[in-house]
Amino acid sequence: MASPPPNPVRAYAAVTAAYWAFMLTDGALRMLVLLHFNGLGFSPIQLAWLFLLYELAGIVTNLAAGWLAARFGLAATLYAGLALQIGALAALARLDPAWSIAASVTFVMAVQGVSGVAKDLAKMSSKSAVKLLAPAADGGLFRWVAALTGSKNAIKGLGFFLGAALLAVAGFQTAVWAMAGVLALILSAVVLFLPAGLPGRMKADEAWGGWRSKDPRVNRLSLARLFLFGARDVWFVVGVPVYFQSVLSEGTAEGRREAFFLVGGFMALWIIAYGAVQGFAPRLLGPKGQSEAKATKAAVGWAAALVPIPFLLSAAAMLAGEPTPWLTAILILGLLGFGFVFAVNSSVHSYLILAFGSAGRITRDVGFYYMANAAGRLFGTLVSGISYQFGGLPLCLASAGAMALANWLAARRLLKA
Repeated sequence: MASPPPNPVRAYAAVTAAYWAFMLTDGALRMLVLLHFNGLGFSPIQLAWLFLLYELAGIVTNLAAGWLAARFGLAATLYAGLALQIGALAALARLDPAWSIAASVTFVMAVQGVSGVAKDLAKMSSKSAVKLLAPAADGGLFRWVAALTGSKNAIKGLGFFLGAALLAVAGFQTAVWAMAGVLALILSAVVLFLPAGLPGRMKADEAWGGWRSKDPRVNRLSLARLFLFGARDVWFVVGVPVYFQSVLSEGTAEGRREAFFLVGGFMALWIIAYGAVQGFAPRLLGPKGQSEAKATKAAVGWAAALVPIPFLLSAAAMLAGEPTPWLTAILILGLLGFGFVFAVNSSVHSYLILAFGSAGRITRDVGFYYMANAAGRLFGTLVSGISYQFGGLPLCLASAGAMALANWLAARRLLKA
């Protein structure tokens, strides 16, 4: 006998809680790895390598995850994502400081690859569940998507600060073990309380294939998404955190600890503010009666607004020549402005992919879209390390501007769909 349909609000709450727990550890882990290995003397390119397999795994996972969720159900892929993250954290705690740099980079890349698989299983499961559970009337889909995405990013921002604080207070291994233990408790609770009957399976005879959507709007939006997240990660992953740590650290153990808190605090503030803006986006854009055509025009307009910000920050960094208090102030204000425009743009994208996607193949449409997201992060991560090492902050920010421009050009094609 088939399971009864779940209560939508209870199912949404359970999915959101699981996603929150995952993103808290995901943000903390990223900051732990970045600050810990930067403190060990890793170069910007070596730091970028630590995250490359994480993003590459996301590309592959998103192509497969949609099919897996459709075959086995969204609950199964959500549980798998949480379990893999626990395994990745437990493995990372085994890192030996005596290993060579080459061995450490290889090991951490492999662990980050597992974490990348975990993240995209959890993300695809949560976002697809919203499409199937959200009320269709009165802008319900936009509001539910914005609430999940905005709250997720606020939680991930808290994770950035938590990771930096744990590194300063407890050390690397203790912090990683603590996160693995907490996530194991969360997984147990979600398995117990997630309602039965969460939708997501497809017909048993449907085969692997059709990963690329037949709807050109989904494919064009995915291309814009690639460049949008590339524009963020070019400065976000390596460039700006390493720059701020070099400016704030005084070369002493105490100075490094203070830098951990300050850099982690800024990155956390940026992510939390980004999440808050995403949650507010439906009110800003007017979700009631929101048509796909209006949302598409909004995506193009906000993409255009993003382009000048990184170019102006790059020019300021070039004119300054070296770190100064006024440059630091301009960077902080400018990057917060970038975050506001980026957050609205991202929120509209998150609504459009679910609005464009077919309910019959939503897991694969969302999987393809987040594959493009992961590809943008991969490209942005690689360019972040290379551009910062060879051109410093000005080239890093100019590269972000070039990707923001590509995002706008790709988004304009949605108007022709």
